[in-house]
Amino acid sequence: MAEKSVKYCAKCKRDQPLEAFARDRNRRDGLQAHCRECVAEYSAAHYRRRREAIGKPVRERVDVPDGHKLCRACGVVKPHSEWHRNATASDGLSTRCKACRAERGRQDHLKRQYGITEAERDELIASQGGVCCICLAAPPAHVDHCHNTGRVRGVLCFSCNAALGQFKDQPEAIRRAAAYVEGNAWKPILVAPGVYQLPS
Repeated sequence: MAEKSVKYCAKCKRDQPLEAFARDRNRRDGLQAHCRECVAEYSAAHYRRRREAIGKPVRERVDVPDGHKLCRACGVVKPHSEWHRNATASDGLSTRCKACRAERGRQDHLKRQYGITEAERDELIASQGGVCCICLAAPPAHVDHCHNTGRVRGVLCFSCNAALGQFKDQPEAIRRAAAYVEGNAWKPILVAPGVYQLPS
């Protein structure tokens, strides 16, 4: 006996190719009773009723062309190349596009590492006049914090942040460096005729 190549969907009352039905191991033929299209319609209607019942907004359905996916975070339809792979997802792609994942990663890093939000960081930058609070020239890009207390001190440019790191946050070393740059460091001091003393 030849296997059937179509199946009748009781919902839309049409014969559909077997590929139009999702798998269901609990049924005799191994396929769901209704076609994917009808199941999707039912799910969308059920979702809408549920959201309306609890007073939450309903997301409108968006037509997405093949090879594309809608990012619910930014609301933009993007090609599959703009998504990371996720083997556990039904479509094999992440729930957010690469750009939104990167943005979320930055937000999570700020909260996890420094205990602040992006809004709080932006307020800090505004209070500094929109520039690095050490050189007062370059745009601030790196949150600086005390490694002992964890307290956020300000937002620095890359160079100033790297310089503090090189000085290992040691105020005395930074003061000596400032004195050196000003030409005051390690100059011999005349304390008696022919006797010089170097600063300690």
